[in-house]
Amino acid sequence: MFETKLILASTSPRRNELLRLLGIPFEMRPSNADETHPDNVDAVGYVRQMAREKGLAVLHADGEWILSADTIVVLDGQVVGKPADEAEAYQVLRAMRARGHKVYTALCLRIEHGGGTMESLCATDVFMRDYSEEELAAYIASEDYRDKAGGYAIQHRQFHPCTGVQGCYANVMGLPLCHLAMLLESAGIKLEVDVPQACQRYNEITCEVYPQIYRKETTG
Repeated sequence: MFETKLILASTSPRRNELLRLLGIPFEMRPSNADETHPDNVDAVGYVRQMAREKGLAVLHADGEWILSADTIVVLDGQVVGKPADEAEAYQVLRAMRARGHKVYTALCLRIEHGGGTMESLCATDVFMRDYSEEELAAYIASEDYRDKAGGYAIQHRQFHPCTGVQGCYANVMGLPLCHLAMLLESAGIKLEVDVPQACQRYNEITCEVYPQIYRKETTG
């Protein structure tokens, strides 16, 4: 029986959909954290810091557990944020075309009543296909680039921007489910669903990396 009140410090539709696959109740609340990337913090340090700050910036009541996450794209060692407009989205997606980049997601679970915080980090290598100028223009015109690190959605069926990934697919969507499941179970939250199976079924993929990530203890 799930008794803890879990708050997802996000209004992302993608994180909402993915978290629902775990079969636990939660509430979404916006975070007002400043996402400006400081010059003196490296990419991994930044994504970890942002995950923490997003959780701290969300309004909550005593006893609520706060789950926060941040996802970044790193190309040529530089953090690629969310494009501000069509021109920036075109510039970013053209720079990533037919090339590889990394996607990092940091998770932070803040446990109230002196429980402290628990964190996890996931990294995935993503390889973009050589999409045409016409395909790129059509995708940008769809406005699906908005509010997405790197300006793309890996799951977009028409644009299908990637040729493949090495690592967690759900991480590129913004919520690495196996990492999250391990984090929640380490905090004492029992999950009743087969997380790898639920993720693969939902995303219509075959995942080869989950056995190295999700080491669920079994009894009997």
